[in-house]
Amino acid sequence: MAEFKDKAVTGLFIGLGAAVLAPAVLPILVSVGRPLAKAGLKGGMMLLDKIKEKAAETGELLEDMAAEARAELAEEKEVAMGKMAAAFSEPPEGAES
Repeated sequence: MAEFKDKAVTGLFIGLGAAVLAPAVLPILVSVGRPLAKAGLKGGMMLLDKIKEKAAETGELLEDMAAEARAELAEEKEVAMGKMAAAFSEPPEGAES
């Protein structure tokens, strides 16, 4: 029980000390903390801008690659269709014309 009273008294004195010192300490903390918080926000914004830029570049690269792949597929399809058309236009082997 004595231990509880000692801790309660210690806690009470810490609380009173904090209440007395808060008006003097808080403006100092705010004056130091505000520029730090702004610097952190600015750094985060710069990082976000870089990420957006890199994402846009990556998107453009993927779009270019997809367009190239579509063009290659169309070309391959055209060649295959030409081969099929040529195969069907020739008379079968051994058939008389």
